[in-house]
Amino acid sequence: MKIQFRKGPQAILLAAALTLGLGVASVAAGRLNNTHPAPAFQFAEPHHAVSRTSFAPVAKKVLPAVVAVSSSKVTKIPAEFFGQMPDDPMFRQFFGNQQGRHFNVPHDMPEQRERGLGSGVIVTPDGYILTNNHVVDGASDIKVTLADQRVFTPTVVGTDPNTDIAVLKIDATNLPCVRMGDSSKVEVGDVALAIGDPFGVGQTVTMGIVSATRRSHLGIEDYEDFIQTDAPINPGNSGGALVNEYGDLIGINTAIIAHGSEGNQGIGFAVPVNLARNVMDEIVEHGKVTRAYLGILPQDVTPAMAKAFGAKDARGALVGDVTPDSPAQKSGIEKGDIILEANGKPVEDSNALRMSISMMQPGSHVNLKVFRNGAEREVPVTLAELPTQEATLRNENGHGRSSLSGVSVETVTPESAHDLGLPASTHGVVVTRVDPASAAADAGLQKGDVIQEVNRKPVRSATDFENAVHAGNGDNLLLVNRNGSTLYLAV
Repeated sequence: MKIQFRKGPQAILLAAALTLGLGVASVAAGRLNNTHPAPAFQFAEPHHAVSRTSFAPVAKKVLPAVVAVSSSKVTKIPAEFFGQMPDDPMFRQFFGNQQGRHFNVPHDMPEQRERGLGSGVIVTPDGYILTNNHVVDGASDIKVTLADQRVFTPTVVGTDPNTDIAVLKIDATNLPCVRMGDSSKVEVGDVALAIGDPFGVGQTVTMGIVSATRRSHLGIEDYEDFIQTDAPINPGNSGGALVNEYGDLIGINTAIIAHGSEGNQGIGFAVPVNLARNVMDEIVEHGKVTRAYLGILPQDVTPAMAKAFGAKDARGALVGDVTPDSPAQKSGIEKGDIILEANGKPVEDSNALRMSISMMQPGSHVNLKVFRNGAEREVPVTLAELPTQEATLRNENGHGRSSLSGVSVETVTPESAHDLGLPASTHGVVVTRVDPASAAADAGLQKGDVIQEVNRKPVRSATDFENAVHAGNGDNLLLVNRNGSTLYLAV
């Protein structure tokens, strides 16, 4: 279970991604090079309002297309367990009867299998399945169980940790599938049904309403535009379907918030289906998600800021910084500009602008309406590809064992530096995943650390990081920026 803690004035806010079982780490693998045909989605037709006293017809239509996704991963027992005596019952629970056996930590540490349960949604008759990235994250073995109890081993077509979406493919035809709805038309108060496999008890349908739309700034994912619902969802619902009263898919259930509990408290979140479908199309067609890039650090406009800049309303996205040589800089966007519209559509806040740009294709043109020095002006911009780079180090035949195997990183951008609470000028690579069984984890490397040097050499990109690690002799000295302070780690 992936958990985020936020400290509030009265309670700890728990945001838990809804995989039942121990959390597993990121799968950057599975991104294939356009080896799959484009999915043939079934789209919903316009509906007329009806009054319902039972949602049994909807459940009967959708349930066959919702699957259980089980995953497992072999990991080494954490070193702290070795402080227990061999005859301790807890020791035997983890290790079996190991009395008298000597372990060399960490090279001879016993292994355990972590298991997780989630859900998925069949969206095409030929076996494409949408689920959450964290459901299959780091898994060495994945099984999909259909409603008719058939079991398949799927292919991981690709994943997008930034939106927590993964695409699986099973080898089957004529499968029941859910029709794609239009999440842009979802309104607060709409009926919502959550369908999945909570706690592994079996297929379950719960009902509620859409409590809110466009939820963001929760710190759950990098790109957040969630549908919020009070339809009861629990651990194991991750990757399951959120449908409307007609049975049309409007979201993929992803996370819950609860006060001191791991169960439903009436606040759940789903990735809107329009965003999930866009991610799926990118993965299937290109093998990865390619996002457009403007090159600014946007901020929300508060009433105080609006007054200071001479704007009439507290709306739009304030440009806090402009990345050098970015599309924004080349088009003349400046610090202090307030972006009011993009291609004629109002920009409500910084997240709305970020989501809008991220769903466009690199090379596309966008006309921005900008407020500057008391006047509005049109600024045409040609978007570029988001330059964020990723790298994952694994043990590969012929390359020996790297001490940093099992570590995934991304190039730090001004935007990600801001999210980490660091200056926009911060360089390096941010750690997005550390295998808990790796030497890097034993050395203390953590997710969110920014690696700025490898073996005393600066790194400014994921490519620099890979090259520096492969050029080493297997051991690595890292200079890490953690929460604004630097420290050295020997791995």
